[in-house]
Amino acid sequence: MLKITALPDVPRWAALAAHAVPWITLPSGLWRVALVVGLPVAAQEQRGTGEAVYVLMLSLVSEALALLTLGLVREWGETVPGWVPVLGGRQVPTMAAVAPALLGAAGLFGLLGWAIYVQIAGLGSESGVTDGTAQTALIVLCYIPLIAWPPLLTAVALAYYRRRTACASPEAA
Repeated sequence: MLKITALPDVPRWAALAAHAVPWITLPSGLWRVALVVGLPVAAQEQRGTGEAVYVLMLSLVSEALALLTLGLVREWGETVPGWVPVLGGRQVPTMAAVAPALLGAAGLFGLLGWAIYVQIAGLGSESGVTDGTAQTALIVLCYIPLIAWPPLLTAVALAYYRRRTACASPEAA
């Protein structure tokens, strides 16, 4: 069974949501890696080294950002790890974690809205990303989980905020 690691005061649903985020971003990253290595996952092949580097970096950065969601339920999201120069051992200000998380979620909601608009409006359909049904099914299976990323990140960030500010409020005592 998969072990979910979180601080004791983190709600179980928030820990599960935070741990789900890196898993839901993984299929799209793997699809992009398959594209770069030349597997027949798309109609168009890579156009050069620059594009390959861009696609691989997009995959690495998106997975790294998804992994940061775990900081909202683990100790390193509340106290900077000791190995970090200058800041190690200091408490992470609540808004220093919540603001970037919610801004990231807002950006993801914007990208999701744009992707839906592009599909509905039929923009870019003349070039076609895929050649056939199998490629289309694969890309849909790999990218559809990303729909869950913005709401999961929002929920976990709000749970983090509520947990961190409830401890500091005089009413909680």
